[in-house]
Amino acid sequence: MPYLLFIIAGLWMADGLVLLLAPDRMMTLLRQTVKVAPSLLKWGGVAAVLGMALIVGTNELSYHLFWVLIGVAMIGKGIFLLWAPEEWQRSVIGWCLGREPIDYRFWGLGLCALSLLLLNALVP
Repeated sequence: MPYLLFIIAGLWMADGLVLLLAPDRMMTLLRQTVKVAPSLLKWGGVAAVLGMALIVGTNELSYHLFWVLIGVAMIGKGIFLLWAPEEWQRSVIGWCLGREPIDYRFWGLGLCALSLLLLNALVP
């Protein structure tokens, strides 16, 4: 299980760094991807599975309640992307993809912070 948590931390760090360094380029690619392959959003189930792994795998780690909250948020996002009505999905995704670059940089900073916090909890 620790390996899966390291993978989650790595994904958060990679996403966060890209959002910090090149938010315009990343969001342009993401907009094009969602337009060309909207079924890709069904991969949101992976977020739900990773959220469950975060909840289960962090029992012995510090900040456990925090990881439970983050895991629940990941599960909620994954379930939303899997089962929400298509018009709700389109409106939420449109709102998310229409933000200013500074907003994405703040999200990137948050993802990097989550990654570092998880790595700090994993490595004694």
